[in-house]
Amino acid sequence: MKKYFLFFMCALAQKLAAQTDTALHVRHHYITLSEVVLHKKLDVPSFIQRIQNDTSFYKAFRNLRLLNYTSLNDIRMLDKKGKLKANLESKTTQIRNNGCRTMQVEEETVSGDIYTKDSTYNYYTLSMYASLFFTTGKICGEDNIVGDAAFSVSGKKGMEKHKEQLKMLFFNPGTRIRGLPFMSNKTNMFSKRLADDYTMDIDHEWFNGSDCYVFRQKAIPGREQHVVIQEMVTWFRDTDMAIMGRNYTLKYDAGVYDFNVQMEVVMTPFQMWMVPRLIRYNGNWKVISKKRERGVFTATLFNFSAE
Repeated sequence: MKKYFLFFMCALAQKLAAQTDTALHVRHHYITLSEVVLHKKLDVPSFIQRIQNDTSFYKAFRNLRLLNYTSLNDIRMLDKKGKLKANLESKTTQIRNNGCRTMQVEEETVSGDIYTKDSTYNYYTLSMYASLFFTTGKICGEDNIVGDAAFSVSGKKGMEKHKEQLKMLFFNPGTRIRGLPFMSNKTNMFSKRLADDYTMDIDHEWFNGSDCYVFRQKAIPGREQHVVIQEMVTWFRDTDMAIMGRNYTLKYDAGVYDFNVQMEVVMTPFQMWMVPRLIRYNGNWKVISKKRERGVFTATLFNFSAE
């Protein structure tokens, strides 16, 4: 398919001048537009601004707190040769009642050293997965509001603080994440400092049952070491710009820790909500004082219903 280059200067300069400094810097970069996107006359500056300000991706995960649903969980921990070391397969059901949610484990099959002797998780990546998708006891008084305080490391330390920072990285990719040693200034893909390290393009294609604009941002070869997010692809439903899916690769080596993670999230609409229906994770982590962990997780969510 033939493509064209759109250079953000001249005709768009006046419109961009009213936006933030971050958006202003985007005008100095080439964004490749497909022929279909040119034909649709997409308002590209507004589109980029929307991507920068997006909270709907994280909100889709918060929507899960308000719903009943069933999840099939497949968690595999691998050794350095890629062979299966430990495995947890389960079927869980979240039940929402009178403003509270609980989770029932319908089925569970375990092999290897998933659990320690005191029945806690033996892997910190599994512990983080559990904190995101498994509910212990009864949790009440939650909402799906996304605000500035959606993530907070206040009062947290050690591994709990680390997990909260990783949630920021996973659910708000592309924004600056303070407090991550050696890399807090390497996550904001649209910042004046990092935008030069990426190529960007916009296309239009069918994805997950909808016509979507797809935005791809990828680190330029040779500059990968300067950024944490190596590649991110996001599909936006063209009728309302709701995120229908996102793939991204995170990679960084800070000496005291390193990681190489690929994630895939596919969304589905349910009534007034957008929720994730498929989450895939393939990650290799090494944190100081912990052994290297290699994990492959898949969560398939279905049977959504409201309270």
